Amino acid sequence: MGGLDWAVINSRLPYKRTKEQYQMRKKLWGSFDVNANGYVSLAEITRGIRDVLNLGDVFDCRPAINRAFHYCRNFSKSTRKHADDYVEFTEFRLFLHALRVFFEYYQAFSRLDSGNDGRVSKEEFLDNKIRESIETWVGPIDDMEAEFAKIDTNGGGQILFSEFVDWALEKNLDIEDDIDED
Repeated sequence: MGGLDWAVINSRLPYKRTKEQYQMRKKLWGSFDVNANGYVSLAEITRGIRDVLNLGDVFDCRPAINRAFHYCRNFSKSTRKHADDYVEFTEFRLFLHALRVFFEYYQAFSRLDSGNDGRVSKEEFLDNKIRESIETWVGPIDDMEAEFAKIDTNGGGQILFSEFVDWALEKNLDIEDDIDED
């Protein structure tokens, strides 16, 4: 995970509220919205990440892309017929920011998922090395078993990425080896 070039990732996700980044977003939007219909689907977003942003590491992280897409598309309700199923330009800044955050969360999640099965078992979560990492990212945790139960909201005995994201947002998780711009 340490091989990621966070400076490049940050530079290609212009989500800040500056005129320069707004202009970058407008240009990107034109490349993502290939149909010029004012909204983009998940498939168009995914293609844009691969072909326009040229961020292979992010493209390979579909759970983060999916979560960012679904997270932001409901923020501005539109009167257009299918707009709530797509991302519009008014949501694009939020999408880029959410993608950056959820990609970071996926890096953290992957470090916990030693079995590489897309979920974190209780045994993985309770490992002492994992505890050190988690506490570096979110601060001290008194009871790791209780924290596991809190994260595992569906009670399935495994932490799924969607559950991890909700918890990470609540805890303001920050991995130690990325480059934060905010």
